[in-house]
Parts: sequence; C-alpha cells; structure tokens
Amino acid sequence: SARPTGPPDGGWGWMIVAGCFLVTICTRAVTRCISIFFVEFQAYFGQDYARTAWIHSIVDCATMLCAPLGSLISNHVSCQVGIMLGGLLASAGLILSSFATSLEHLYLSLGVLTGLGFALCYSPAIAMVGKYFNKRKALAYGIAMSGSGIGTFILAPVVQLLIEQFSWRGALLILGGFVLNLCVCGALMRPIALKEDCKNASEILEHAHVPEAQKQVLKRISIYSPLIKAWSHECLCYCSWKEYDFLLMPGFMVLAVSVLFMAYGCSPLFVYLVPYALSVGVSHHQAAFLMSILGVIDIIGNITFGWLTDRRCLKKHRHFCYLFAVGMDGLCCLFLPVLKNFPLLVPFSFTFGYFDGAYVTLIPVVTADVVGTSSLSSALGVVYFLHAIPYLVSPPVAGWLVDTTGSYTASFLLCGFSMIFSSMLLCFARLAKKFKRTHLQSFTNGTGTKQHIWTNGAIAYSVTAELDQKDVESFSVDANSYSSK
Repeated sequence: SARPTGPPDGGWGWMIVAGCFLVTICTRAVTRCISIFFVEFQAYFGQDYARTAWIHSIVDCATMLCAPLGSLISNHVSCQVGIMLGGLLASAGLILSSFATSLEHLYLSLGVLTGLGFALCYSPAIAMVGKYFNKRKALAYGIAMSGSGIGTFILAPVVQLLIEQFSWRGALLILGGFVLNLCVCGALMRPIALKEDCKNASEILEHAHVPEAQKQVLKRISIYSPLIKAWSHECLCYCSWKEYDFLLMPGFMVLAVSVLFMAYGCSPLFVYLVPYALSVGVSHHQAAFLMSILGVIDIIGNITFGWLTDRRCLKKHRHFCYLFAVGMDGLCCLFLPVLKNFPLLVPFSFTFGYFDGAYVTLIPVVTADVVGTSSLSSALGVVYFLHAIPYLVSPPVAGWLVDTTGSYTASFLLCGFSMIFSSMLLCFARLAKKFKRTHLQSFTNGTGTKQHIWTNGAIAYSVTAELDQKDVESFSVDANSYSSK
C-alpha cells in the first residue's frame, strides 16, 4: 500500500469532489424533485395533500435518520461498497415505486427504500472530500454541495417533461435508471492512507490478540481493509468505541445541540415560502420565481463562501463564519412577516438563499475541525442523523401554528429565533473556550512556564523548577487529561 501522507489537496481529490457533486445531485436534488409528483399522486390515488406530503417527509427523514448506518458500512467495509449498495437500493426503490398501487406502497418503496439508499451514499461521499482536502477544504465542499442546487435547477423541468411524456410511472422508472449513477460515484471513491488514520489503526491493532508478525503486515493494509478490525470481539468493541468517542467531546455536544435548532429553523421556509407569497397577493408565477432565485443563489453561496473561507484571513475563523451565516438566515426569517409584496420578497430570497448555501457548505468543515479527519465519516453520520427529527416535525408544527393563529407570523418567528439560538449557542461556547484558554495561558505564563500551542489545539508545557535548573519536567495537556512524559 502507499505510504501514509497528509491530504493531497488536489490530484485525484478533484475526482472525489466530482463524485460527491454527482452524489448530491442523485440524492438531495432528486429528493426535492419528488414534490413535482405530488399533484400526479393526488389525482391518481384520490388522497388529500396531507397524506400525499408524507412521501417527501419520509424520504427526507429516512435519508438523515439512516446516515449513521452509511458511515458504519463505509468504516467497516469500504466507502466504495457502501455508496454502490446505496445506489442499488435507491434505484430499486424508484423502480418499484413506478408499479405502486397505493400511497402506502409509495411510503415503503419511495420513502423508506429510496431514503435508505440515499443515506448509504450521502455522508460517506461527503466525508471522503474531507479526507482529500485540507487547505482548500471549504472550496472543495462548496463545489461538491452545489450539486443540490444545480441538480434541482436542471432536474425540475426535466422531470416535469418526463411526466408529461411518459406519465408519473415512466418518469419514476427513468429516475431509477438515472440514480444508478451512484454506483459510478462509488467506484470513484478511492481510499487514501492518512497519517491520522494510520495512528488510529496502530492503536486498534495493539488491542488485537494476534501474533506480532501478523500485526506488522496488518498495519500496512489496515487503511485499505477496514474489515481487519473484526479479528476479535475485544478488538471490535474497542474499534467501535474509538469510532464514536467524539460523542463525549464537549465541542461536539454543543455542535449537536445547535444543529437540532438550526435544522428546525431552516426546514419550514422551503415548504411555506410559496404559500406565504400567494397569501400576500403575489402571483403564482412570481411565487415560483422566488423559489428559483433561492435555488440559484444557494449555488452561488455554496461556491463563493467556500472560496472565501479558504482565504488566509478567514481560514482560522471558519467556525464564526458558519455561525454568522446561520444567524443571518435567522434574521431573514424574523423580517419575513413584514415583507408583503414581490419587490420586498426578492431581496429576501437572495439573502436567505446565499447564507443557506454558505452554512450548508461549512457544516462538514466545522465538524472536521471539531472531531478530526479520522472520525469525520462517523461524525457526519451523527450530524445528519440529528437533522431527521426536526425535518420531520417542523413543517407540521409550522402548519399547526398557521391554522391556529391564521397567519404565518408565528411560524416564521419561531424559525428565526430557533436559528439565532443555534448561532448564539455556538458563539458563547466558542467564546467560553477562548476565555478558558486565555486564562490558562495567563496562569501558566505567570508561573514562569514556557508554552507551545500545537495545531490540533493541544497545549504543551515545559516547566522549569526554580530551585534546580537540571530538574526539568515536560507534560502535555489536552482538553481532558494530563500525561507525564
């Protein structure tokens, strides 16, 4: 196998970005286009909007809810196998849906089966981009995540044309064939040996009860063959704990809670922007145009914000750029109830769309900064899993508020305050961490301590005793423990 290195920031990494770009088209863009089938499903099965709308909710929820399963398969088998398997399942779900005889059939085939297939592809593909890029990570993610907006922009009229030409059954059948491209994306996900992965693999091997000679051989192939982790029950248990030990990190706990509030706030707007615009007298054509603006500007936000946060002046502050973008979207939601005509709603679509694309790009970047590259796949699985419940719950809650109050004001205010709270929570946690570090530095500097801060956030100290210059003690301090050297 190849010698372990750092992220190459180019080369085959751009093929990984292209593969992830196509994955986001085949998963997120296709999911958004399912709403185009609603009118056809309603007319064919004779059901109301509420029952038909569950199809979209189930596929979206299943994609996020099963994201940890995608990470698990990617970690223990391979990213390539996981994405190919997901492509086959998603394609099978769409093809079976073309033969549906009831909405319940669509709940299972289009909702559960296709959603499960998308889950096996989405988070592993995104995690692979993080393994290949470091210096240009935000730009790479911006390009990869823009597939959702670009795919929606292209696929929406194409799907409508397919329905008109071949009926909804024929359109689902063709989409099933298109989604098979996920298998091609999986083939592009070539594994890479990183120094961080090798360090973790060596630590896992120390807990495996195998001969020393065999350990040396297995250390060289462990990066490419995750299945070696299952030699013994003890080793497997240790490995599973090691993959998810980031769950106990205070930084990740804060991020997880903030993601719940952020996901709750962002979801209802995509559902209720058009109905709200219609309720204030905007025409159907103009209301649809607002969504088109939001989608196109979302793409620009993906790429430009990714490029900007890779610049030297902003690279160290990507965490604050993320919470700024989330906070700006929250402010947009707070102002939405006073925007009562089309000329005022256009700037809203521009602003909300741009910052929505911005923070979507930075979610994997911020997660990688918190947990590290080796745990990124598992961490992203958990982060996207946390999107599932808010995505499922927030649109019905917002609809209930509209029915109860007779206006959209309460729904949009709740969304805005939820996103602002998410941003403020991260901000206070970041400031508290910075204050603690500054306080620790001032304390150690006041006692004559020499201090070195490493790139991973650890602080190394060399304490020289005043009474005996030869008595030198070195020790490392991380967030949780002190270990004497």
